Amino acid sequence: MRKASSNWVGKTIMSVVMGVLIISFGVWGIADIFRGFGQSTLAKIGRTEISIEQFRQIYTDKLQQIGRQFGRPLTQDQARAFGLDRQVLQQVVAEAALDENARRLGLGQSDAETMRTILSDPNFKGANGAFDPARFQQTIRQFGYSEQRYIAEQHRVALRRQIAGTLTAGLEPPKTQLEVMSRFQNEQRSIDYVKLGPAQVGAIEPPSSEALAGYFDDHKAQFRAPEYRKIAFVAVTPEAIAKWSDVSDEDAKKAFEERRDKLATPERREISQIVFANGEEAQSARTRLDGGLSFDDLAKERSLKPSDVELGTITKAEMLDPAVADAAFSLAANGISQPVKGRFGVVVVKVGKIEPGSQPSYESVAAKLKREIAVERARAAVQDLHNKMEDARGGGAGVIESSQKLGLAPVTVEAVDRSGRGPDGQPVTGIPQGLDLASAAFASDVGVDNEALSLGGGFVWFDVLGITPSRERSLDEVKDQVEARWREAQVTSRLRTKAAEMVQKLGQDGKLADEANAAGVKVETATGLKREGTVPGIPASVIEAAFRTLKDGIGQTQGTGSAEWFVFRVTDVALPPVDMASEDVTKLKETLIRRIGDEQVGQYVSRLETEIGTSINETAVAQVTGAASN
Repeated sequence: MRKASSNWVGKTIMSVVMGVLIISFGVWGIADIFRGFGQSTLAKIGRTEISIEQFRQIYTDKLQQIGRQFGRPLTQDQARAFGLDRQVLQQVVAEAALDENARRLGLGQSDAETMRTILSDPNFKGANGAFDPARFQQTIRQFGYSEQRYIAEQHRVALRRQIAGTLTAGLEPPKTQLEVMSRFQNEQRSIDYVKLGPAQVGAIEPPSSEALAGYFDDHKAQFRAPEYRKIAFVAVTPEAIAKWSDVSDEDAKKAFEERRDKLATPERREISQIVFANGEEAQSARTRLDGGLSFDDLAKERSLKPSDVELGTITKAEMLDPAVADAAFSLAANGISQPVKGRFGVVVVKVGKIEPGSQPSYESVAAKLKREIAVERARAAVQDLHNKMEDARGGGAGVIESSQKLGLAPVTVEAVDRSGRGPDGQPVTGIPQGLDLASAAFASDVGVDNEALSLGGGFVWFDVLGITPSRERSLDEVKDQVEARWREAQVTSRLRTKAAEMVQKLGQDGKLADEANAAGVKVETATGLKREGTVPGIPASVIEAAFRTLKDGIGQTQGTGSAEWFVFRVTDVALPPVDMASEDVTKLKETLIRRIGDEQVGQYVSRLETEIGTSINETAVAQVTGAASN
């Protein structure tokens, strides 16, 4: 249609066609607009409705967001396979239930408070630390929001948080649960083990022609030539079009002065503090410190642990109390302050070693500043080029022709498979980092007008120019690869057999050291293994197998590859005591509180949906998620 309407004859024909369609809707379809209230509604909770278009927008945004995280676009088939369609539907319905509940409860938030929240969001702050309108527009546009839609959404989010905050306030996990989960997480095991590799397999004779042909016939799919696609693309990003050489020294020096504090490395100090209930008690302690009592002894007298006193080596900005920070950063090394009235009591501060800060010279950061300024200026140019590119493509031109009209340099990839590799098996060069162009191309076809892809605050347009179908290769084409795979399979099979034989002998009162000597390997020891921990040289598969094995038990498992096998004996199982004040237990407690809170809010929302009444148009859901087309 786009190509047909690129000249006056085509435009005339298309005008007639569209006129007929409009008249047809007027005669047969216009009544549908006025009858059947809710025809465009996907779900309804009380008086709150979710329109089909609203759900489509949210669902599309979610797929694009996940695609950016994985570095490749997510198709609707893949999304349904992962269950994302139902997850997004449940999320949207739950949010609508909370919105309806907020309306019924009469909750509200002023526009001024909503705007204050947005203006203080660090994601929207520029290089000078202040709210940047251009950055705000660029960021929300990248996630598919208009300004009005984003502000309205933040208003609704604030009300949902009011409800959720009320439900989850004061939640505490049971102490018994914390103790059990802490023991499970911190259980430690020790093992003696041997690692078997190709050296323990012995010589492997070259395969016969019959054996090689038989292996090839059994594994033909592994050696099949993949489908390739020829692609043309052009990328327009702030980094690509920024011209840092156009930035003057005057502008760069101005930015240097504005960002001086951020460019500097701040002074860091080793700080300890003791908090007192009142000024008299603090002054008495300070007098004793002057009389020769050490700061550490004073802390011990007050039954304070090091974690109660030591703040670590930190910057002034990292201290929560400004008054205490001012006192601490006015002292010399090893100095002790007079009592300071802080937010949480009267404090006496001690300073240990001091790490001086540093301020870079303008000359040392000039090039970096100019590049940053050029990128910031290029953001507006990106949107302008986006509009011009879309106009050019709307006139019927392809990506190559459109980009050349705008003075942009298109790139042509002659052949790329689904994994982003060329016919030589190596990754295709020239594709911008972070862009999974291959997946997007394989989700399209020759002649399809593709939507622009997002990339680093910019856009990428592409066309599929040709397709080379997948085909079966002959044995002669891949003989070296087949022989290498056959040899790998032989090594894996023999290692598995040898490991099984060692386990059998060890189970008959054999000694691991004897079996190691016979195999030409040495016995090694690994201690302090944790379920979710990592130890250099010990693959995760070995740790997992060790925690499935009883004390003094024997096990075996494959290592990091097919040519590595481990045989081990569990020599010790230790359950460290639970310290309820430790950092690990504190983090575990925070995780459990979030989990319990999520469950509580989920139950509340489920009850709301039932009490208020929820109806879902499954046909509309299927249309939006692509299930209807299948």
